[in-house]
Amino acid sequence: SLNNIATIQFYQGKMNEAEAAYVKTLIISKELADTPNIILCYNNIGEVNLEQGKINKAIGNLLIAYRLAHNKNMPNMMATVSNTLGDCYFRLDNLVTAESYFTTALQLGEKTDHARAIAKAEIGLAKVKTKHRFYKVALGYGLDAIKRSEAMGQAQLQRDALEVVANVYEKMGDGNLAIVYYKQYKKYSDSLINVENERVSANLKADYQIAKKEEIFQRKTTEQRWWIFSVLAALASTILIILVIIRNKKKLNYTYRQLQEKTRIIEEQKIVAEKTLDELKATQKQLIQNEKMASLGELTAGIAHEIQNPLNFVNNFSELSNELIEEMVDELDKGNAAEVKTIAEDIKQNLEKINNHGKRADAIVRGMLQHSRTSTGKKELTDINALCDEYLRLSYHGLRAKDKSFNAELKTDFDGSIGKITVVPQDIGRVVLNLLSNAFYAVDERKQNTPQPTEGGTQYEPKVTISTKKLDDKVEIRVIDNGNGIPASVQDKIFQPFFTTKPTGKGTGLGLSLSYDMVKAHVGELKVETKEGGGSVFIISLPFI
Repeated sequence: SLNNIATIQFYQGKMNEAEAAYVKTLIISKELADTPNIILCYNNIGEVNLEQGKINKAIGNLLIAYRLAHNKNMPNMMATVSNTLGDCYFRLDNLVTAESYFTTALQLGEKTDHARAIAKAEIGLAKVKTKHRFYKVALGYGLDAIKRSEAMGQAQLQRDALEVVANVYEKMGDGNLAIVYYKQYKKYSDSLINVENERVSANLKADYQIAKKEEIFQRKTTEQRWWIFSVLAALASTILIILVIIRNKKKLNYTYRQLQEKTRIIEEQKIVAEKTLDELKATQKQLIQNEKMASLGELTAGIAHEIQNPLNFVNNFSELSNELIEEMVDELDKGNAAEVKTIAEDIKQNLEKINNHGKRADAIVRGMLQHSRTSTGKKELTDINALCDEYLRLSYHGLRAKDKSFNAELKTDFDGSIGKITVVPQDIGRVVLNLLSNAFYAVDERKQNTPQPTEGGTQYEPKVTISTKKLDDKVEIRVIDNGNGIPASVQDKIFQPFFTTKPTGKGTGLGLSLSYDMVKAHVGELKVETKEGGGSVFIISLPFI
């Protein structure tokens, strides 16, 4: 009953009341250990939060619903929740994550023949592709959604699909087809409004009939008991009705004027809010770009160090070969053929070494560029151990390039049974690079702030460890440092955007926030275990796919 009440309040636009009723429903469902209803409640609360504009809160509740549905193997509910998550990230203009969830919803919907989920996913993907300017792909999704929603008789979905297709044609510059689909969209919108108007009209008509019957009954009773005063009573009733009508008309006019004024104020506030939102989005994009450029700087320093060794070999063997060629010319002039052959053999060996080290340098460059290029959002089979090892060396050498005095003990503990898992390698690489950079910063800060030991005392040694481990259904990556740890007062804030414990100019406060979002986009989890004065352990959990 509470769930139905909440749903009615949701469609009436009473979001606060709907949220309160859904929360009560969730409490009762948990007491009954009713998992399907628990999942439904978290999804419904997430949809309410989305309508309230509390998008981060909505994502939190929806991810709980998704995880429970995944654990209980409920693909239909997973598809529904994935569509809502896609809407959340689309609102945030995070198109890569939005597309990922819409794609998941489409796949699950096709797997379970969940037509409504498929149609909603197609509409979502059409919006994303339109934003990316892939208009033909967007058009395909939109037209499929129109056919599917029409077959189901889902007028609201068909209206949304028609709007998307009309928008695509407009973007493509096809004004005629855009007008055709906009007209169909308006037709469905008007029909939905008419359905609501008919319902209200029917209710008013029923109220009128009841009032009319009551009036007739009262009149007959009055005529039977007070027939002599019927004319006076009728006159008094008429005057009273006229007075009520006049009073109600004045009240309605006053209410209408108030409504107009409130509408004007709301429109002005909306314009201000949209302008502020645009400014915030622009600032956020600039800060995210700055964070990416900082990571790129660390990668560049690491690549330079990695490629220096093979380049040194190439230069040394080239110089040695030049000297041998001069010796060969001298021996040729002397007619010493045996010595010439010996020198030629040495030159051949040098050229082979030059070739081998050149290939090694080429492999390093190609491998590093593979991991530092802009993310396409496409998941690939990735050797997670190799990725972690590469970024450990890159992060360390990048820091060493900026500060030659920095040193730390590096330790790895990789589980060789993991093999390859399906991830977006650029995104997970950036997460690992960010956590390692933070770990090196933490141990360096502790070393600088640790007094020199007295004779016979213990010297503090910075140490950073990265390990991988295969669990039942997931892979766990741990980044461990023996720095100062994170104070308890700020542990709940470290994953919030723009929050940082570093001095001004040392960090943007976006690294951990972006890392958290990238891991969540993989349906994974990023958490921290820390003790003030005892170091920190950042744990990445990814599904084993």
